[in-house]
Amino acid sequence: MNFLLSGRGLLNRGLPAGLIWIGLLCITASCGSTSRLTSSASDSRPKVLTTFTILADMARNVAGDRLQVESITKPGAEIHGYEFTPSDIERASGADLIVENGLGLELWARRFTEAAGDVPTVTLTDGVEPLLIEEDAYAGKPNPHAWMSPQAAQLYVDRLVEAFSQLDPEGASQYAANGEAYKARLQELDGELRDSLQSLPPDKRLLVTCEGAFSYLARDYDLEEAYLWPVNAESQISPRRMGQLIERVKRDQVPAVFCETTVSDKAQREVARAAGSRFGGSFYVDSLSDRNGPAATLLDLQRHNVKLIQSGLSSVSDSMP
Repeated sequence: MNFLLSGRGLLNRGLPAGLIWIGLLCITASCGSTSRLTSSASDSRPKVLTTFTILADMARNVAGDRLQVESITKPGAEIHGYEFTPSDIERASGADLIVENGLGLELWARRFTEAAGDVPTVTLTDGVEPLLIEEDAYAGKPNPHAWMSPQAAQLYVDRLVEAFSQLDPEGASQYAANGEAYKARLQELDGELRDSLQSLPPDKRLLVTCEGAFSYLARDYDLEEAYLWPVNAESQISPRRMGQLIERVKRDQVPAVFCETTVSDKAQREVARAAGSRFGGSFYVDSLSDRNGPAATLLDLQRHNVKLIQSGLSSVSDSMP
């Protein structure tokens, strides 16, 4: 990142690291964040900062009104290779807890937490049994998209309850109650998705996406998965990989292929054209939509995605409960 490289250059000139960070923060933010900082200072609740919007939604469900919860990235951001800014560091340095996914999802997380200073961090995939990627250079690495399984998402909730109870022991009983209520909603969602996807014909259960982000969902609901690249951090498409996907879509007569909202769908539309399929729409995976969009929460995200899967892969478009 440019500002980190600039910082190292200044260090080489012998300037103290603290002055460098202060200067960079002032340059980027124009030292004009007084009103925001004053507003934040007036809220005495502990501040929790998550690496992306989906984790912020989960954290708010557990925190209730006892904690401030914010996401570093905004709705629609591509999170794998996010380029954090000095203003992000400023926000993190005032946080009481940073919440990350882990499993290599946030490639920038280690550098970010080091730059933020001594802020406690909780990794929500601790305790999750990861599925391993079997493709190319990523072979053997964990697939980080475990929140796409409502079952695995409940383990995220347990980690949030534990972390928030340590941060704010007086609120432990409320966090536990909120966590149980949210897990009940995830269990209900699990049943909805299972019932809905059971309606797909046995020969129309291949889910073709841009990113291999649906491994956990495919495992839970007996789908097959194929994709253009394993994770969005490696979105360069080789002719061999694209050709193989086109041939599989042709061979299996897949009626529709899909992409994700945080990346370009141009290549997947070409797959659909070349294979005689159609482009079925874009999923929300790594980011929520804005509050007025179809994926304002994790629960909404899952329902939106499964409706697309249903309408794309079945001859009859059924409605979710």
